[in-house]
Amino acid sequence: MQYLCYRPGPPLNEFVDYFWLIQGGQTPRLEKILPCGATELVLNLKNDAIDIHDPEKPEQYRRFTGAVFSGTYSRSFICNAVQHEEIMGVHFKAGGAFPFLNANASELTNAHASLADLWGSAGHDLRERLCAAATPQRRFRIIEEVLRCRLRGETAAQVQMTTALKMLATEGNGVLIRNVARELGLPQRQFIHLFNSHVGLTPKVFCRILRFQRARVLVEKLEKPHWAELALLCGYFDQSHLINDFQEFSGSTPRTYSLQQHQKDIRLKDNHLPLST
Repeated sequence: MQYLCYRPGPPLNEFVDYFWLIQGGQTPRLEKILPCGATELVLNLKNDAIDIHDPEKPEQYRRFTGAVFSGTYSRSFICNAVQHEEIMGVHFKAGGAFPFLNANASELTNAHASLADLWGSAGHDLRERLCAAATPQRRFRIIEEVLRCRLRGETAAQVQMTTALKMLATEGNGVLIRNVARELGLPQRQFIHLFNSHVGLTPKVFCRILRFQRARVLVEKLEKPHWAELALLCGYFDQSHLINDFQEFSGSTPRTYSLQQHQKDIRLKDNHLPLST
């Protein structure tokens, strides 16, 4: 499998974390994608279709066109890894997709939408240009140019959300939502509504996912984690609290997840898990 990553420069780097491209990563299995608090634009460059499977009934799926926005998820969802034969995407920063959606992020919470439904014919044209491009570098340049052209000046609300996201990421679960709202000069209810429309999650759920992701990364790095210490380090009350969140967001315990990651298939994308059968 070839996995390539590219980070754009200003001003896109304020909104986009990185572009990615996978070639030759297909494998005949379903994979669970864990919630991360961000939105992705995904384009299948081999076939004009992307299948998203029902997490409760994996044998059932919904078929989209080959270019979709994957909204912000508060739970895991399932994709078919056969689609990784030739696929690329844009991993936005939390709230970073808002200027490019032509919709509120909350409309895509726990959902996918075909790019053409949001961008019209421009969505179809982008995929066609990417399919025709001869090199990965050219593909990255094309998608960077397109996003730059669609970017407009930041609104006051976007500036407020940037400040809020930095506070939540820096202080984690120790920050009170009312304190963030006060810092922005907004009533708490208005702040929550504004945050949800830009990020696709409430601030409380977003913080829980950030905490889970911090724990997930540490679990992958440590060969023999001390679970109680790891729980406190990541902001959980205790080990049981960590286990409960891990089961909710990943469907497995931290210990089971750790064992799976140390036997990881090189074709497995970060934040993906092979679906248990």
